[in-house]
Amino acid sequence: MSGSWEFWIDRGGTFTDVIGRRPDGALVTHKLLSENPEAYRDAAVHGIRHLLGLKPGDAIPSECIAAVKMGTTVATNALLERKGDRTLLLITKGFRDALRIGYQARPKIFAKHIIKPDMLYERVFEVDERVRADGTVERELDLAAVRAELERAKADGINAVAVVLMHAYRYNAHEQRVAALARELGFPQVSASHEVSPLIKLVGRGDTTVVDSYLSPILRRYVAQVAGELSSSPFPLAGDGGVGSREAAHASGRVHDKPSTPPRHLSTPTSNPSPQREGEKETRLMFMMSSGGLTAAELFRGKDAILSGPAAGVVGMAETGRSAGFTRLIGFDMGGTSTDVSHYAGEYERAFETEVAGVRMRAPMMLIHTVAAGGGSILHFDGARFRVGPDSAGANPGPKCYRRGGPLAVTDANVMAGKLIPDFFPKIFGPQQNQALDADAVRAAFAEMAKEIGNGRSAEEVADGFIKIAVENMANAIKKISVQRGYDVTRYALNCFGGAGGQHACLVADALGMTSVLIHPLSSLLSAYGMGLADIRSVRQQAIEEPFGTKARKVLETTARRLAGDAIGEVAGQGIAAGKIKLHVRAHIRYAGTDTPLIVDAGTSIGRGALKLAPLEKMKSAFERAHKARFGFIDRAKSLVIEAVSVEAVGGGATFTEKPRKTTRTKLAAPARRTRFFSGGKWHRALVYTRDTLSPGQKVKGPAIVIEPHQTVVVEHGWQAELTAKNHLVLKRVQKLARTRAIGTHADPVMLEVFNNLFMSIAEQMGVALQNTAYSVNIKERLDFSCAVFDGNGSLVANAPHMPVHLGSMDRAVETIIRENKGKIRPGDAYAINAPYNGGTHLPDITICTPVFDGKKILFWVASRGHHADVGGISPGSMSPNATNIEQEGVLFDNFKIVDRGRFREAALYAALTDNKYPARNPLQNVNDIKAQIAANEMGIHELRKMVRYFTLPVVRAYMRHVQDNAAESVRRVIDRLHDSAFAIETDQGNTIKVRIAVDKKKREATVDFTGTSPQQPSNFNAPEPVTRAAVLYVFRVMVDDDIPMNAGCLRPIRIVIPKQSILTPEYPAAVVAGNVETSQEVTNCLFGALGAMAAAQGTMNNLNFGNARYQYYETICSGSPAGPGFPGTDAVHTHMTNTRLTDPEILEFRYPVLLEDFHIRKDSGGRGKWNAGNGIRRTIRFLEKMECTVLSGHRRVPPFGLAGGSDGQVGENWVRRHGGRMEKLQGADATVIDAGEAIIIQTPTAGGYGKP
Repeated sequence: MSGSWEFWIDRGGTFTDVIGRRPDGALVTHKLLSENPEAYRDAAVHGIRHLLGLKPGDAIPSECIAAVKMGTTVATNALLERKGDRTLLLITKGFRDALRIGYQARPKIFAKHIIKPDMLYERVFEVDERVRADGTVERELDLAAVRAELERAKADGINAVAVVLMHAYRYNAHEQRVAALARELGFPQVSASHEVSPLIKLVGRGDTTVVDSYLSPILRRYVAQVAGELSSSPFPLAGDGGVGSREAAHASGRVHDKPSTPPRHLSTPTSNPSPQREGEKETRLMFMMSSGGLTAAELFRGKDAILSGPAAGVVGMAETGRSAGFTRLIGFDMGGTSTDVSHYAGEYERAFETEVAGVRMRAPMMLIHTVAAGGGSILHFDGARFRVGPDSAGANPGPKCYRRGGPLAVTDANVMAGKLIPDFFPKIFGPQQNQALDADAVRAAFAEMAKEIGNGRSAEEVADGFIKIAVENMANAIKKISVQRGYDVTRYALNCFGGAGGQHACLVADALGMTSVLIHPLSSLLSAYGMGLADIRSVRQQAIEEPFGTKARKVLETTARRLAGDAIGEVAGQGIAAGKIKLHVRAHIRYAGTDTPLIVDAGTSIGRGALKLAPLEKMKSAFERAHKARFGFIDRAKSLVIEAVSVEAVGGGATFTEKPRKTTRTKLAAPARRTRFFSGGKWHRALVYTRDTLSPGQKVKGPAIVIEPHQTVVVEHGWQAELTAKNHLVLKRVQKLARTRAIGTHADPVMLEVFNNLFMSIAEQMGVALQNTAYSVNIKERLDFSCAVFDGNGSLVANAPHMPVHLGSMDRAVETIIRENKGKIRPGDAYAINAPYNGGTHLPDITICTPVFDGKKILFWVASRGHHADVGGISPGSMSPNATNIEQEGVLFDNFKIVDRGRFREAALYAALTDNKYPARNPLQNVNDIKAQIAANEMGIHELRKMVRYFTLPVVRAYMRHVQDNAAESVRRVIDRLHDSAFAIETDQGNTIKVRIAVDKKKREATVDFTGTSPQQPSNFNAPEPVTRAAVLYVFRVMVDDDIPMNAGCLRPIRIVIPKQSILTPEYPAAVVAGNVETSQEVTNCLFGALGAMAAAQGTMNNLNFGNARYQYYETICSGSPAGPGFPGTDAVHTHMTNTRLTDPEILEFRYPVLLEDFHIRKDSGGRGKWNAGNGIRRTIRFLEKMECTVLSGHRRVPPFGLAGGSDGQVGENWVRRHGGRMEKLQGADATVIDAGEAIIIQTPTAGGYGKP
């Protein structure tokens, strides 16, 4: 419709941005608060009315509007607040708790009270049916029972149904019948997993299906509300499942607009041309999907809505960056509540598996990393450190300056530092939305905080310190999507957008070594702008799971053609001619036995023309290139699998051109103001310019401030801003950044937090490098590894823990290497160690230790520890319950030089692995995982050297001490609250673990004495000394109950006494494997019991191993967490010294000849008390081939204790169900052979309750 308006809207968490394209093609903009119930009921509609010049409540004439393209947080907010529709989950029998258990890992390792996200479904029903991984129907569908349950749910007012059946990603006949029945019975919302997310992984696909069912009705109601307000022609709605949100109240007409008079300058025409779309003939309401494409409102579903707004930001970032001439971009979208970062180098990066708001999503989404650092991030001072977030003031009350009584936040810090000037900020605050930011309140609050901090620090210095920490947090987030993925970020431009980005862009770029920043004239509304630039897209995907080869290519082609028909039909149905639709086919390829597919191009076509797929060799080459770039290696000996195919139809995109204008060399106009701002520890005189006074070609040298209608851009010292011919503001560093900072070596509360985060970031980057380059499933998928940074003496500085049992033990390994190689260590050397009597824990945990040299002097150490799948021994997996000496547990490395002055000693390593009485079963896997550990260490070395170049060696060394001092003080505060105590527990083997904690209040120290613990045993339940040390460190770190670094300082105020030749200090050649996985849990329980902090956890890892000549597998199995004073336990989650992830049920059955019959939470099985423990689980695996099976478990005889009058938990049980149904009970540590058709049953012990009921 020529002569009509278009509106592009981003309804964000704090602000709603509206861009209107007028009939003459010019763009006008409007920004308003997303939530302002006193003034209007919906921000998007209110913004449209404002730009059309209508009064609140006036009808919006549809003939004036060609299209509304919108991204919304309606679904995201409903998900976060758990305000979706009442939902019934129908899932295969035996899996009622599969989504609740998930992959069993706890989200916060050091939390006393473990909190898992609430489930979205209200009710669950187990469908009596079963299909195997190969499509064999194990049990036919009982549709009559499903009908009865659906009728009950309907009668109870439930209107949304999610259907998730095992292996329905590929074999969906049962699921189709169940979904058809639900629709027949009149359920307005039915989401079937094979339609929503036809990809392998029951948990991810199940969560995605529930999300779709839970949120789609909310979206329909919101869409109906907007459509009704716009007076646009109605479209068919699938129904209304009941009122469940604010948006539903809006739709019912119970909330009404109130008058509002925004300041005039909020509606600002821009000089940039607007995109034009072909073939538009009628009013359309369209929404942005998480995958980065627009779709018609009636097709917008819950599964597509989670990243609706941020996805448009990536589109806007990529398109404006390309127009500006940048081919490599880092998107930096800093809003009010969080910051989104993204990467673009020619094509959009998408994830097909991610987690949002505690929900595992198995659907295509833009790859966006979000960090809790926005303008509303709250500022904290804990007496030693400045901290920013992660909590946020949000939109209401917002930061202190918003005039709603909010706390000090990052936005306030910029006001205090003079970087945000209230006179130049939209006056949208106060009761009438017509007041400026409240600078007086900000100054008073910072003055009070400066007084509290003391040491003569001014209010401006306090604010500047918080900005520095916020910048480091955002820079570390960018590293996660760039440096950690192998991209050299210094070659990229930072495309900065979002309302708060311009104030921090130069500082973030400096923190990353970037020298170019792009700020588009619509940068503060770039997500809204992205709506106007986006294509209409339809993405379809389907699991294939075929070995790479001719058959796989045929299946790929057949599937791609079917999906292409659906995708093209959907786009064509939105008014796009088929001949103008481009089709992209992509293959998801991975190595067999791994869980990380890479997506490669498999073919393209135009419209419904002939689809020509790429040859297999081309796809294989593309995969190998991507794998080498991402993970650093390829393995041509390993077979490939095509996991899935995805098809994307694209069409109808805006023709995006920004015409250049003539540049000028005229002098700058007079500045709007002369001011000063505080940055980098000092005041800077600065000129203030409004963007409308700048002409193309003019340059503004920093320090300066450039004011835009909705954005303040701070040009820091050493930077220069230039307005280009296309009206882009490009910031360039024109003075070399001084890498040496005279920050001093005393403990500064700002730099303490900066270094704390930097040291942790290095350890985390090492961990990502190890995970990416590892060969085995143990490390790559189960995350059974840890990486750490140490000072020159081997004291732990920072650890990125995935496994708590590694925490306090890795430094013992480093200390051994230092001690036994004194004077012999050379640059380029690296050492391997797993010796349990010399710093190791058990043999599968191999630690690689690498020194960091400066010339001939060792500055620091880095180390990585990974649990290897097998290191030999008498049982596959090196976890035998029957081992009685260390030789039977596998290959021992004691100070083994793995790299000699840069040369990898591969032949010597192979010899060590194979020249043994019980050699490693797959030495290639060991070698490749050790190479990955070496690569991880090299990453740590590189980052530490970079830190030294930036801050100087004395400063880095000083802050290594300071972060340890800070941790020590945090533990001393715990000790201040303690009193002398003692505790003892008995293990299933009849051993005793005793601990006495003596507190010296004057010295603020504690002695943890294990005297009285049983002597070394002939079994393998002996725990090496580093294991006990790790348990003590873990327990006291948990007791701190705050976000402090994990380092050697935590143990400084604690003296550990362990009697010689006890089960906690075994001597060669004692067996130790059960000591690492079982006794470690007992020690932890004993310590918490002595402290009175919580009842006993299950006290075991429930290690299950099975295998034969072809297959080997192990897993640890969770139970419920314990209760403590003031908190209950949590069902089905790992506790204390382990946190390994569990293989998804469908992946397990696809890879191994087993059938998971049952995996459920045992209701009311946890210990009772005033505070009840979490419930345990029962897991039944039937074998389809003959297998050897071993179990290492505890608390099969002695129940986990309750505390303070709470009852004990229940003992666990291990059973084998033999042919004919005969049940054979296994011991806690046992081995057996299980025939095809027989099953292993693990019923985990449960934690104790706390307090008298």
